Amino acid sequence: MQFSHSDAIWQAFPELRAGALHAGGIHADADVEAAIADFNAIAAARLTQAQEGEFPEIQAWRRGFSRMGLKPTQYRCASEALLRRFRQEHVLPRLHPLIDLCNAISLAFAIPVAVFDAEKIVGDLQVRRAGGDETYLTFGGEIEHPEPDEVIFADGAENAHARRWTNRQSGLSAVRATTRSVLIVTEALHASAGDDIARLVETVADALVRHWPAAAKTAMLSPVSPRFEF
Repeated sequence: MQFSHSDAIWQAFPELRAGALHAGGIHADADVEAAIADFNAIAAARLTQAQEGEFPEIQAWRRGFSRMGLKPTQYRCASEALLRRFRQEHVLPRLHPLIDLCNAISLAFAIPVAVFDAEKIVGDLQVRRAGGDETYLTFGGEIEHPEPDEVIFADGAENAHARRWTNRQSGLSAVRATTRSVLIVTEALHASAGDDIARLVETVADALVRHWPAAAKTAMLSPVSPRFEF
């Protein structure tokens, strides 16, 4: 299987940098609370200095959403939505140890981190423009079809595993108690994205090894190295 971004995405967003990880051995019994507390503390400290909308990582995604024709305060990238909720409520809901941990890492870095159940992906997964016929399953079990030209994560069966790029993941490949194999994707558009994504990928890989019997395969993606085999 392969994860990639289409050539059109790289051409439209040459500043994009991305990281990907694949790991097996995932289970829902890991105790990640201490690690979550550490990452939450990093985010909380940063939020005392400025609101999330002032972070360069978030501002870059807002510009990216505007270039996609989306109102950036109506459709927020995943990390901005998490930071906003965390600032208001000081805690995020617990869903699954891996999701909870990746959400906390996303808070600390202010960068979106998407986690997919790899067994729910059919064939290759690509970030690309939608044709409009793809199928998106909501968490409520409803079927939607992305708008034509919307940026989505699409697999070989025309399933949309995320809509509006980093805005909303699908219920189809959501991590559950039965999940054993995951693909984790992180993307950024800000000036220091390359260095920050590299640190984030290393952080996630280290956390996986600490909490699961999972040695992650990792890759850094860029226009000159755009594909990840997993």
